[in-house]
Amino acid sequence: MTDKERILELRDTLNKYNYEYYVLDNPSVDDSVYDTLMQELIMLESKNPDMYSQTSPSQRVGGVVVDEFKKITHKRSMLSLANAFNEDDLRDFDKKIREITGLETVRYMCEMKIDGLAMTLVYDGDLQYAATRGDGITGEDVTTNVITIKSIPSSVKLDKELEVRGEVYMSKATLDALNEERRQNKESTFANARNAAAGSIRQLDSSIAAKRNLEAYWYYFVNASDFGIRYHSDALNYLETLGFRTNPERRLVYGIDAVIDYIAEYTEKRPKLAYDIDGIVIKVDDMSLYDEIGYTAKTPRWAIAYKFPPEEVVTKLVDIIYTVGRTGKITPNAVLTPVRVAGSLVQRATLHNEDFVNEKHLRVGDDVVLRKAGDVIPEVVRTIPDPLNTNPEFEMITKCPVCGEPLTKIDAMHFCLNPHCEARKIEGIIHFAERNAMDIDGMGEKVVEQFFNQGFIRNITDIYKLSRYRDEIISLDGWQSKSIDNLLTGIENSKHNSVERLINGLGIKECGEKMSKMLARKYHTLDDLMNASEEELESLTDVGPVLAQSLVDYFSDESNRAMIEELRELGLNFEYQGLDNSASETPFSGKTIVLTGTLSSYGRKEATELLESYGAKVTGSVSKVTDIVIAGVDPGSKLDKARELGIQVMDEEEFLSYINK
Repeated sequence: MTDKERILELRDTLNKYNYEYYVLDNPSVDDSVYDTLMQELIMLESKNPDMYSQTSPSQRVGGVVVDEFKKITHKRSMLSLANAFNEDDLRDFDKKIREITGLETVRYMCEMKIDGLAMTLVYDGDLQYAATRGDGITGEDVTTNVITIKSIPSSVKLDKELEVRGEVYMSKATLDALNEERRQNKESTFANARNAAAGSIRQLDSSIAAKRNLEAYWYYFVNASDFGIRYHSDALNYLETLGFRTNPERRLVYGIDAVIDYIAEYTEKRPKLAYDIDGIVIKVDDMSLYDEIGYTAKTPRWAIAYKFPPEEVVTKLVDIIYTVGRTGKITPNAVLTPVRVAGSLVQRATLHNEDFVNEKHLRVGDDVVLRKAGDVIPEVVRTIPDPLNTNPEFEMITKCPVCGEPLTKIDAMHFCLNPHCEARKIEGIIHFAERNAMDIDGMGEKVVEQFFNQGFIRNITDIYKLSRYRDEIISLDGWQSKSIDNLLTGIENSKHNSVERLINGLGIKECGEKMSKMLARKYHTLDDLMNASEEELESLTDVGPVLAQSLVDYFSDESNRAMIEELRELGLNFEYQGLDNSASETPFSGKTIVLTGTLSSYGRKEATELLESYGAKVTGSVSKVTDIVIAGVDPGSKLDKARELGIQVMDEEEFLSYINK
């Protein structure tokens, strides 16, 4: 066998092994066998430079250095996709498709929208080139780097041209490992996987790209009609037979309701995927309809991208300021360059405590990565240090920023223990009026601060005496007769709340909304709770020694008792008015329960309150401590995890059979 024949044989063999390992995830030989054959190929190619090929398996390890990337004009424009941000956008898209095609129900392919770098590959037997999207008309030839991605076929067994498009990306695990290596080398880290993938593909030295362990999925067979293929789903299946890696999470569905269900499922599954996605792509499956449905100058009308709210964004840490809570807790807060996260503009984020700031190595002037925890609360995830930043390292303050009294550190938290600190008083009043406490409509943070500064309210009992300042309030900017009357009506209505709202509103340390409900169900009246001993409280489910001590200390304080008596005289309700099923015989008492999917009989909030009335603890995630999972329609991954852990699962019918006894 000549060197040329052996080189061609080795290339075929190694390409086969690459496909088995990187696409099928089912290698037929050990790494040692692969490595031996690869070394032989490299040796033979070095002896026979005329046999060089950029598509050889030997080029997977990189080593080519280019001066710059040449430009490539795409054979067919690489269009972007129009975006959908909510269910209405999706239904409008479906309505237009049905109007154009006359179809009653449209068949759609739903696919992951991977957050990576768009790429097109053109083959004529062998890979001719790989190009970036660029401006959609012209891209960059990045073949030397793309060929280092081991799952990409270097050739296909076809006798005519093939073009396939997809996404080059970096997995979450690879990004974490790469950033850790860069930290060790005192190099700046990548903010996200997309930036890391794009930066790797644009390296002039292909050996750098090869070390980055990039991956790719292919989602569009551009010239499928040349092969007699009508449906996009069939085109993807055909690409698999040619050795291309396609995403197994895709799904063929019928109708927009099924699309919306798929999106809901993957909204929940998204954090568990090995790669980042920023949305779901929805395509009409019948490609013969594409010309009829049409195109805009920039987008095809037969596809749309549903965009998740962005999980993470980068912004600058401008300052760290401090707030004083109702219990005197001092919280550092990030002041940020305003940035839009999950649909809202964010310029503040809590930094929790001194340890949190130090663990994140936060320093004013550095960039930080921000996200919304549970898509609700802005949270600083990590810092991106600026080596040119000359600002000093963070140091926790030692005095209250409002009253100037020295702070006391208790565990990880700092406290202002001055009971006369005005910041503590204001925060206490704000908490009392909040929705999950006394729910006084119209008495938000700004109103409380305004009334406190005017001297109308100095403590929570003053809320119920506010009517004496009616004329003075109307004279203030922004207040009219109707608005003050609405506020006074809301204050009067709050007197009739069930007592758990009052317990929560008092702001007792360690006693939040759920615990207030439990205590109200147990004791029925505030008087009985006030007279409970520490031992008795500790014997209750979920009441530990810290909370028991806090309750006893609060109700033992004469000033607190005097305030409570004044609230009684002002007409506030001190009795429990909610559901009380705790004595009923059900399997829920004392159990930790997770709700998943949609219940037809109750909304999520109502079902939670009902279960809590039976003495259950309702949580949001399935773990080893979960006792029961109640599954409605479209339960998602929580049901799968429950089954994996052997946790008891109830459907809605069984759940109702217990509560309707």
